[in-house]
Amino acid sequence: MNPQANLIFIISLLLGTTITISSNHWIMAWTGLEINTLAILPLISKSHHPRAIEAATKYFLTQAAASALVLFSSMTNAWYTGQWDITQLTHPTSSLILTSAIAMKLGLVPFHFWFPEVLQGSPLTTGLLLSTMMKLPPITLLYMTSPSLNPTLLTTLAILSTALGGWMGLNQTQIRKILAFSSISHLGWMAIIIIYNPKLTLINFYLYAMMTATIFLTLNTIKVLKLSTLMTSWTKIPSLNAMLLLTLLSLAGLPPLTGFLPKWLIIQELTKQDMAPAATLISLLSLLSLFFYLRLAYCTTITLPPHTTNHMKQWRTNKPTSITIAILTIMSVMLLPISPMILTIV
Repeated sequence: MNPQANLIFIISLLLGTTITISSNHWIMAWTGLEINTLAILPLISKSHHPRAIEAATKYFLTQAAASALVLFSSMTNAWYTGQWDITQLTHPTSSLILTSAIAMKLGLVPFHFWFPEVLQGSPLTTGLLLSTMMKLPPITLLYMTSPSLNPTLLTTLAILSTALGGWMGLNQTQIRKILAFSSISHLGWMAIIIIYNPKLTLINFYLYAMMTATIFLTLNTIKVLKLSTLMTSWTKIPSLNAMLLLTLLSLAGLPPLTGFLPKWLIIQELTKQDMAPAATLISLLSLLSLFFYLRLAYCTTITLPPHTTNHMKQWRTNKPTSITIAILTIMSVMLLPISPMILTIV
């Protein structure tokens, strides 16, 4: 793709996200979401492969339907209450429609079918944007409307997302699809706590985005898309593969790595809210996704394939992203000891 065009699309993405997260009026939030959708479409379909075109079409149709529902929800609320302010979403039907629309935008179960397909058809760098940056505006809208949302509905969506995200990722061999189901599972953790403690949702999202960015950038450096090629990739940059193992375990939420922090805080908060059964259930369901993280980790470093490739080991990479990967990896693995400081900042 032309670098100038690429720059315009990236700036439009930043603009759309900024408009949505800084707006008070529903129409402005909707405009930001639309700019975001239109800016990411060329980035999904830039390879001109039929899979990429199909992914862009699926993404456009789903996001257009979700945006229409956001608009419909805000207009219904304005009709009954006379308010266009995002925080004044008080009508129950409007909040129900909005929850469905945001679930569709994020890829929460049962509106999750588009997400693995779209991620599979996109390049790794676009997949990174879809998994992290494109989730921020809808989560911000949920954050702003959290006092008036339906707790039963959100808890049900969250538990279903964690269950299906773990269950459907078990038999995948394509790494982008595994990361898509991982994203659905993590969104379940964010959705279950947003009514009771919205700040925890944001902490979870920031840490999830950081760990996912590390994994996508690492995979992009070693040029790996499926498990069979991941097995032979250790010969390229062994040190990077060793760090990928730790990042995957951190994303799985194992102590003493960074990914344990949001899970620990969410379980603690749910217990305080007398939701111990929900906390127990979501913890047990996250064991499903732990299986495929361990499978990825096993393929990354522990498996020796029968035919080793005759690569020279590239201990140093000359890519400009290598310093970014180094910083992100350290943060993805070692932030748990400073969790009190993180809690005071957010």
